[in-house]
Amino acid sequence: MSVDDAAPLSYPFPWQSALEPPAEFAELREGCPHARIAVGGGEMTLLTRYADVRTVTGDPRFSRDLSAEGAVGLNADGTDLYSQSESKSMASAGEAHEQWRRMVSRWFTAKRMTALRPEIEQMAEELIDAMVERGAPADLSALLAFPLPIRVICSMLGVPDEDKDRFAHWSNVMMNFSRFSKEETAASTAEFDAYMLGHIEAKRREPADDIISNLIVQTDAAGHRMAGADLLETAKALLAAGYETTANSIGKMTAFLLADRSRWEALLADPSLIRTTVEEALRFDAQLGLGLPRFISEDVKVGDAVVPAGTTVMLSMAAANRDTTVFERADEMVLDRSPNPHISFGVGPHSCVGQALARTEMAVVLEVMLRRLPELELAVPVEELQLDDGLIVTALTALPVRW
Repeated sequence: MSVDDAAPLSYPFPWQSALEPPAEFAELREGCPHARIAVGGGEMTLLTRYADVRTVTGDPRFSRDLSAEGAVGLNADGTDLYSQSESKSMASAGEAHEQWRRMVSRWFTAKRMTALRPEIEQMAEELIDAMVERGAPADLSALLAFPLPIRVICSMLGVPDEDKDRFAHWSNVMMNFSRFSKEETAASTAEFDAYMLGHIEAKRREPADDIISNLIVQTDAAGHRMAGADLLETAKALLAAGYETTANSIGKMTAFLLADRSRWEALLADPSLIRTTVEEALRFDAQLGLGLPRFISEDVKVGDAVVPAGTTVMLSMAAANRDTTVFERADEMVLDRSPNPHISFGVGPHSCVGQALARTEMAVVLEVMLRRLPELELAVPVEELQLDDGLIVTALTALPVRW
């Protein structure tokens, strides 16, 4: 099959199971790794092979900026969902992006994550206390997987805990695919911008030990400080990346482990598997969301084919992470898989700057759940789990559990 053989495939593909990949992923990896898809405002080329996806994510010629002439937005109105929350220094390649990344990544070092672990553990304990008090069955997504990351990111941004629900809503709108209208998105963005600009000014007057306060006074190698617009967009990007995707990963990880409870039992017997289990859950997630779009303005050979100038490609991390040429037993969840070169966080200069935080949250939550809720199990058949496809990341609508 070639990309010109048929009409473009409708994308995203319909899910047949909340925890299993669409059959199209394996079919396209084998027969049509550069597939034409109809998505949002036009046509893109879907890449599903690990080598191709990894190559493009590390190639600076493929731009994240979907506002370029000829690029395809993800909504029918042409909205660029991915770069609308990024300043030019974040979305661009080169020194500006590298400098921004160096300034922000100081907050996501191994040392900082180690220091943050007790706070995350305390939050997890409190949320589980409240869930247990409410009684079983309970929705683990609503009571643990989603509340924890929003509390963590609000704490890191120096935002009062009582504003966490507003931040959760703003994050949902930032990650919108089909749930919110263009008008709702614009109104929410304006609300967030007004709130955060006021928050930034308050931190200028009374700094504290949080990301915003530190970025206000931090200088780069040339002695420049981050401008107000970049501070705002940095906060927006950290909220979008630090909440929705991590909450999704916590819920999916728990569902994978409980769907085949021998996995949960293996962790109870050997908690040293937690680190590799987190990595395997990240790889195994068959429904990571839409993928990552990139635009190319020149002809570039990717794998066995040339991607023509003016093409918007969609990189499917979920499909690439199940590539049998890279991962032995790719369709099995192997808790002690090592090495595990999954690309769920991307690779290269635009890989997720907050991936250490996501890994830390997932590991801490899993540790606390195993200790506090060893009898945890699904409260519904796994076939009844459903996905919410209204956002560009795909989460479970609910995760009913009992203990």
